[in-house]
Amino acid sequence: MQDQTLPTLTESAIRGIACKCPRCGSGKLYAGFLTLRPTCEACGLDYAFIDSGDGPAIFIIMLAGAIVVGCALIVEVKYQPPFWLHAVLWLPLILATTLLPLRAMKALLIALQFHHKAAEARPIDREPK
Repeated sequence: MQDQTLPTLTESAIRGIACKCPRCGSGKLYAGFLTLRPTCEACGLDYAFIDSGDGPAIFIIMLAGAIVVGCALIVEVKYQPPFWLHAVLWLPLILATTLLPLRAMKALLIALQFHHKAAEARPIDREPK
């Protein structure tokens, strides 16, 4: 039973955040932390089309950077702690704000790629005039 209807944008986003198959929403997307399965275990979708590239990492770096730098600046201006305390405070926050959401962000971008039928750009064959 393979449903050919395209999920709505909201359904695609929810499937992505849940790290589920972008087509059926029930199969798992990952075999490891960020390693994709070759196919969906439920509907058989071949995951060979997936290429999220550096997009998820860039989004996470920008968000985490804004959060951590903003917090560090506030703490520095307000309390002026020693540098070792900055390291103790911000290293765990950097790890938490980058590693925890990375898996869901990658899956979200994969689901949106599937939803919008995004593919690698190909050159246009133009006939000589």
